[in-house]
Amino acid sequence: MTVPIETSASLPLQSRPELVAPDKHASSTAPRRWLAGWKGLLLGLVGAALVVGLAASLWRSLVRPPSPDLLTHVAARGELVVTIAEKGTLESSSNEKIKCRVKGGSTVLWVIETGTKVKPGDVVVRLDTSKIEDSITQQRIVVETARGNVKISEAEVATNRIAITEYLEGTYPSELATKEKELVIAQSQLKSAKNQLEHSERLFRKGYISRLQFATQLDAVRHAELEVDVKQRELEALRRFTKEKTLKDLEGKLAASEARLAAYQAELELAEAKLRREEEQLKNCTVRSTASGIVIYPSAAEWSDTPDIKEGAVVREDQVLLMIPDLNQMQVKIGVHESKVDRVHPGMPARVKIQQTWVDGTVESVASVTRPTGWWNGNVVKYDTIIKLKERHPAVRPGMSVAVEVELARYEDVVTVPVAAIVEYEDGTYCWVQTPQGPRKRRVQLGDTNDQFVIVKAGVREGESVVLNPLDLIREARRGALLPSRKDRPSQKGGQATQA
Repeated sequence: MTVPIETSASLPLQSRPELVAPDKHASSTAPRRWLAGWKGLLLGLVGAALVVGLAASLWRSLVRPPSPDLLTHVAARGELVVTIAEKGTLESSSNEKIKCRVKGGSTVLWVIETGTKVKPGDVVVRLDTSKIEDSITQQRIVVETARGNVKISEAEVATNRIAITEYLEGTYPSELATKEKELVIAQSQLKSAKNQLEHSERLFRKGYISRLQFATQLDAVRHAELEVDVKQRELEALRRFTKEKTLKDLEGKLAASEARLAAYQAELELAEAKLRREEEQLKNCTVRSTASGIVIYPSAAEWSDTPDIKEGAVVREDQVLLMIPDLNQMQVKIGVHESKVDRVHPGMPARVKIQQTWVDGTVESVASVTRPTGWWNGNVVKYDTIIKLKERHPAVRPGMSVAVEVELARYEDVVTVPVAAIVEYEDGTYCWVQTPQGPRKRRVQLGDTNDQFVIVKAGVREGESVVLNPLDLIREARRGALLPSRKDRPSQKGGQATQA
């Protein structure tokens, strides 16, 4: 505080005789000039004070001096691990699938509860059997009809075979003997007729018989000769033609009956096979476990769009009804965003958090084709990535939600600062370093980042303090900055957590 000093200039005019004008005109103009000079000096001082105040205010508005409101972080040298974090679902890489084996599907009458422990042979699903039982009844009728046809055909075949044997060994020899006997008789009669003719000729020459009697005897010989010729031809026809024709006819009937028998036998086999299939379908309506383990529904596996079965549900043939996962071969499926999928490769280390416990794993595979996108997932493009667990966790269960961290890179002995301290401009990236004179803007060269900390290659030295969230705390930082959306901007609370 300045203490005023009294001078002669500050005394009243009445107490200063040297300033009293000797005449009337001098006494009226001198005080006015003195007052005008004093007012000008005061105005000049006030103007100077205003300029200094405005300059100070402008300086404080451009660069705020150190204040308790500024959050800072000390740039440190150390290790930086770059990871991606995703949510995933536990599943088994080896699942025993229990499928519907009923042709044409069926209706579920009963299903075991998910999570139930089973062993091979345990009943897990019962399907409707009414249609199959009706089909079995009808098919049994078909089978019995086919068996009757086969029996009739077998008898026909046997009869035709006997007929051939009968002809060759009975009918034909008998007919042959008859024809031969008739021929012999005809030949005997011819010989007798000839002998009688010779005797009649002698009697005719001696005149004992008339010419008419002799002619009658001659006709008898001719008749006997014709009879012999007929019998010879009949015998020859029997041997050369009748036998072969009859055999062919009998063999044809046998072949036809054998063909019918084969057809009926084939029909019987088909009918019996269909009956066996229907009976097998009836057995398939009682679905049993094929392995030991915990039964889960398909939705707990990788095809989450497959509906879980329930009582009354209609299931199709070959549909997966239940699954029994191998708990010794567990894996996690996550979706990696398209912006980072190029950095993920098989063999990379990963960690899986299962009920507050971290379990080591490795990247098993990365899909080359993205999963379908749509409004249900915000049109986010992600690629399915499989993480294989190196060890079994005692609490692991298929379908559990877990957190996964995949290590993309690891850097040793690097200087890092929080991402919240970086501001991006069109000409580069900057941060504000705390100095004794206040925050100072610096251009920085950055490296890799894990979305919390970023490597600083140049611009900030180890041990220097950088201002967190300068966009919110320093007005200068907002000029020309490429501002992210509000949801992407780090909060002060987040900056404090990162700093800690």
